[in-house]
Amino acid sequence: MAASTSADMNDLRFHEMGLDDRILKAIAKLGWSKPTLIQERAIPLALEGKDLLARARTGSGKTAAYAIPLVQRILSSKQTAREQAVRAVVMVPSRELCSQAYKNILELTSCCSREVKCADVSVQVDLAAQRPLLMEKPDIIVGTPSRLLAHLQAQNLTLVDSLEVLVIDEADLIFSFGYEADLKALLPFLPKIYQAFLMSATLSDEVVALKKLVLHNPITLKLEESQLPDMDQLTQYHVKCGEEDKFLLLYTLLKLRLVRGKTIIFVNDIDKSYRLKLFLEQFSIPGCVLNSELPVNSRCHIVEQFNTGLYDIIVASDESSLGTGKQGGKRKKSKSKKGKSREYGVSRGIDFQNVANIINFDFPPTIKSYIHRVGRTARGDTKGTALSLVNDTETEILEDIEKYLVKEDGTSLIRPYQFKMVEIEGFRYRCKDAMRAVTRVAIREARVKEIKHEIFQSKTLKTYFDDNPRDIQLLRHDKVLHPAKVHSDLRNVPEYLVPKTLKASTSGASFKGPTTRKRKHRGPRESRFAKKKRRNAADPLKSFKFKKS
Repeated sequence: MAASTSADMNDLRFHEMGLDDRILKAIAKLGWSKPTLIQERAIPLALEGKDLLARARTGSGKTAAYAIPLVQRILSSKQTAREQAVRAVVMVPSRELCSQAYKNILELTSCCSREVKCADVSVQVDLAAQRPLLMEKPDIIVGTPSRLLAHLQAQNLTLVDSLEVLVIDEADLIFSFGYEADLKALLPFLPKIYQAFLMSATLSDEVVALKKLVLHNPITLKLEESQLPDMDQLTQYHVKCGEEDKFLLLYTLLKLRLVRGKTIIFVNDIDKSYRLKLFLEQFSIPGCVLNSELPVNSRCHIVEQFNTGLYDIIVASDESSLGTGKQGGKRKKSKSKKGKSREYGVSRGIDFQNVANIINFDFPPTIKSYIHRVGRTARGDTKGTALSLVNDTETEILEDIEKYLVKEDGTSLIRPYQFKMVEIEGFRYRCKDAMRAVTRVAIREARVKEIKHEIFQSKTLKTYFDDNPRDIQLLRHDKVLHPAKVHSDLRNVPEYLVPKTLKASTSGASFKGPTTRKRKHRGPRESRFAKKKRRNAADPLKSFKFKKS
């Protein structure tokens, strides 16, 4: 069937879609006043039983666009069904995204949780451990293609007689994450007739190939909307500076609180993420690292704690973008992925909530990567800012992106950030001191220490903290690594170094003027005998005296 984007639907509300009251109640609890464009177009077509191939930008509400009709169909089927069965499967390319989709479905079924059961089988435990869960035949199963295939081959799960709906979310990542063979092997386990949804941020060649494998005469929704939020919601800047100036500028922005709120700092490789974390630690700026080497439980937990506001800064390595595209006129080859998760892709899909700022410390090598990174902020009705730090080797790709992201009058959406580097020259020596302490050895030690620590937390403490949520503060991911020598005098900013033009906008920053040390008053030196007597008096075993009656 032909593509359709301009259906005659104007401001269609949730209560006008014929949804079950329990779903409407859950939507109201989530605070959704009206559907997004993808939801407005996709939900009515899905309720009619159509197969859908939907393309919409990151943060547009694609998960709810398939989850709402999915839950509605299951509630309708249960009115006539005689027995419990697995009626829907949601395939997602990574365990982080599985966890996210599972939580979203639980939120939408919060008012009908007795009728609609959902299970996430993506957790890497023994297949036999999940067999009892699957024997209960949950209505919806969420998992990666490889995990679902493993359960089907182990006969823990059968779909051929019961499956009604198949959803593939983030469809453009399925093949790139290495699931092509798994998906093709999984298809014979499915019935011949079922409703299918493919949800994607792009309509790549991989999605077209997937469409031929899974969909039957689908409707394609290619929404005519910008790939990024409007200018009044998302402000984009760039600063052209040297590599050393990037560290100086980032330190100034964070320490003087010129950048406030939740912030994701993107770099292009894992070593750089630890270098940046150790650099910020020199100035007592806390933050956590997110990369492909960390255990998946830790990665999910980092995102969860960030979303709940436990910490405000994540240094995220987006090494998945290095395999393609130009950077400084040369193609950058992807490094060995030994020890890294093939499912990792932090700039895509993961639902970071209420992100105020995106800082591209390393400029992304492709237009696609830039859009996905910047799409982490200004989601829903919130506003956001994206700042890119660009050195001489990155100007070529910046110019390409500036030509691609333009206003109606032809000018670029990415504006120069008017910042006078001369005014912060006084901070340069402090940054150089901090950078000298962050050596290659310190980075390597930090990397090993972090991985060991996260593996221990991931395996040993996961069950404990599930049972004891009040102790969650102990399981923080922004703890200081400190393999580098820390200069305590860098913690505070001397007031005389702050430029006059910035003092008005730096309220709340930690400044410290010159002070004179006062010698603590000490009394007369205590003798060794007096010390021993005082210690014995404090010891109940040594001070105990037996009194005769």
